[in-house]
Amino acid sequence: MLNLTAQQIKVFDVIKESLQSNGYPPTRAEIAKILDFKSVNAAESHIKALVKKGVIQKVPGSSRGIKLVEEISGIPLIGSVAAGSPIMAFENVEKTIHSNPLNKSVDFFLRVQGESMIDAGIFDNDLVGVRKTRSAENGEIVVARLDDEVTLKRFKKDSSGIKLVAENSSFSDIAVDESLDFSIEGRAVGIIRENL
Repeated sequence: MLNLTAQQIKVFDVIKESLQSNGYPPTRAEIAKILDFKSVNAAESHIKALVKKGVIQKVPGSSRGIKLVEEISGIPLIGSVAAGSPIMAFENVEKTIHSNPLNKSVDFFLRVQGESMIDAGIFDNDLVGVRKTRSAENGEIVVARLDDEVTLKRFKKDSSGIKLVAENSSFSDIAVDESLDFSIEGRAVGIIRENL
């Protein structure tokens, strides 16, 4: 595990065990007592080493302020979605977004490729926050799967059927017919523009 020393692994295991069984991390004194350290300082120096190696994080202003990094892993960015013609869906985690600036419930982010949604304020290379859902209301911006491809469009359903509407007059809407394997993967709940 990330080139930790034997003692660091023991400290990490004590922290993990305490979080799992008690719901909160141990104090430095408890770590020292469990592992038979001569002083609390020894526990503190191992904690600092674990923070440096990126396996735990310290939470300021709390004697028990320790979090395992895997618990705060954040929201995955899982490839790209077309805002244009549909593209193959690549479900590989490109990176993890640790803080969610949207303040909304987001299951994953997708990177937008294309210009078909620019009139809705969604541009090429934006990250769109997606809440997983299998249904959508009229007018919502959705991530839709058509066969093996995904696209980002505005959902419209009426008596004539389902349309995926582009927000750019240069692009055609997509009429969803019976021959397509169609499903809604999620609803767009916000965007992040990385390169401001």
